[in-house]
Amino acid sequence: MIETDILIIGAGPTGLFTVFEAGLLKLKCHIIDALPQPGGQLAELYPKKPIYDIPGYPEVLAGDLVANLMEQIKQFQPGFTLAETAEKIDKLEDGTFIVTTNKGTKHHAKAIAIAGGLGTFEPRKPEIDNISFYEEKGVEYFVKDPELFRDKKIVIAGGGDSALDWSIFLADVAEKVTLIHRRNEFRGALDSVEKLQEYKKLGLVNLVTPAEVISLHGENHLKAITIFKDGNLEMIETDYFIPLFGLTPKLGAIAHWGLEIEKNAIKVNNALDYQTNIPGIYAIGDVNTYPGKLKLILCGFHEATLMCQSVYQRLNPGKKYVLKYTTVSGVDGFDGTRKEAEKAVVKSIE
Repeated sequence: MIETDILIIGAGPTGLFTVFEAGLLKLKCHIIDALPQPGGQLAELYPKKPIYDIPGYPEVLAGDLVANLMEQIKQFQPGFTLAETAEKIDKLEDGTFIVTTNKGTKHHAKAIAIAGGLGTFEPRKPEIDNISFYEEKGVEYFVKDPELFRDKKIVIAGGGDSALDWSIFLADVAEKVTLIHRRNEFRGALDSVEKLQEYKKLGLVNLVTPAEVISLHGENHLKAITIFKDGNLEMIETDYFIPLFGLTPKLGAIAHWGLEIEKNAIKVNNALDYQTNIPGIYAIGDVNTYPGKLKLILCGFHEATLMCQSVYQRLNPGKKYVLKYTTVSGVDGFDGTRKEAEKAVVKSIE
């Protein structure tokens, strides 16, 4: 049983920043996320794309923002349950909660912050009849460990940043990389498109366009794929097929927790603390809805800050919290570290 003050469901930017605000209040956090690494959409869909509306950053790459948030919360030692989804919730008589994941991991929390962005993400699967049979037998929807593909033949399908970036990265890992896209044009960062063009010329990536994977072959493990190109069928031998067609957001099991749902988002009380209709459960970031809601990262940061103040009052009834600015009070981490501004020098001028 994992014990924590606040259980955060969702490791996107809002969920990560919640750890910092909770840490200032001496509240411990643990995070559950369905993806294999923290960062949510920023890490999974567009790590190399710039974001322009984060205060203090005229421009910051999505992946760099995640890295900065992880560095910012390191002092507060959050726990992570990754590649698992929150599935079942039980509210105990003392007002605390037990949340169980799809893999049976149990978490005991005094409060819950649902920061799941647009929900749990499921890969968009190509419409190939027997694709489910080959899942984890040669079909992978995420690149969790690049070493899995060391010295293997791999086929990647897709035309966005993920397909481009992983084709380039895995060219130095795999025996052979083939990238298939149904169009000649790619929708991705310019430097990635140009680098792929270079890799194609050098023979590091076999680029096949316009083409589409239509069937998979192999007895117990994937051995080959069939593609449709220029009106003809062609078979390509491969050890792995990685379709990267993006992710589909869904609320998942959270939709059945008794929360008020409106248009696939969770209704909250934005006049006070972003609490749901169930006391002790909050929803912050893109997953929530209220009059005037804007789905922006900086709005999620604001909501996380007010939510943590409410959790503090819930766990410390009657205890007054005096807001202190970090420039004055500094930041004391749970790991014994301290960040603070340099002390002013007191000295007479002769």
